[in-house]
Amino acid sequence: MGRDRAALAEFLRSRRDRLTPRQAGITPSPGERRVPGLRRQELAQLAGLSVDYYNRLEQGRQANISREVLDALARALRLDDVERAHLDDLAAPASPRARATTERPQRPDPGLLRVTSMLDHLPVVVIGRRGTVLARNALFSAVYGHPMEPGTCYTRYLLLDPDARDRIIDWEACARAAVAGLRREVARRPQDHRLRQQIDELCRADADVARWWDDHRVSEYSSAPRRIRHPVAGDLSFDVELLVAPQEPDQHLVLYTVEPHSRTARTLPLLAAGGAGPAAGVVVTDDAGET
Repeated sequence: MGRDRAALAEFLRSRRDRLTPRQAGITPSPGERRVPGLRRQELAQLAGLSVDYYNRLEQGRQANISREVLDALARALRLDDVERAHLDDLAAPASPRARATTERPQRPDPGLLRVTSMLDHLPVVVIGRRGTVLARNALFSAVYGHPMEPGTCYTRYLLLDPDARDRIIDWEACARAAVAGLRREVARRPQDHRLRQQIDELCRADADVARWWDDHRVSEYSSAPRRIRHPVAGDLSFDVELLVAPQEPDQHLVLYTVEPHSRTARTLPLLAAGGAGPAAGVVVTDDAGET
């Protein structure tokens, strides 16, 4: 079984296991139930597929899957929009263009870089593939109390650095969302061997990360609130907004906005004035040295 087909099979099993007969609107099949989720034959019936065909899907033995079958599975499993996109990516072979994008060096998009250099009053960072920091301003480093030098893996910091657990209020929710984002990312770029290696290392390093990875939750990297417990400035509250570069869809400008006249808005200028190192760092060469 190829790794991509194995990922598809695991995702189907995980979604089937979480859906009970009552949620699916069916009468349970007779006999002892070992798990609360649907049986294979029940899901096959819901999706209008033969049991043999669905068995081949979960065993990774079905080479080609039609759009109609994917539609039927998405409806039967009650997938949301992100999960449906994830299912499509798992079922589709990686394109040559996707492989080429994965292999080329990461350099920050010039437009995102200009925005980063102009915003010195709010924390800003440009994140690329694999959670790599491509650029950041001084205030971003000051808020986190970490250099976040370009080439640093922000995801690794978030999941494994003890200081991240102490500094990020509701750290677990942020960490779980990051793992779900990684699963979504690896489905979009199945040929990215460095990403797979990174995920394997993260799972080996932390049992919580491994557990969250195994639940097959998926999500897009998205805007969200973020609260930081700063040892000097106190608790800081942000709304984190993401902007995607049109020419570099794998890059996100992450902007930490604040409510006008809030305590955080009044505190940030004092934090910036306290000194936070260089104004911005930029990766302009191969990111092979990321840490």
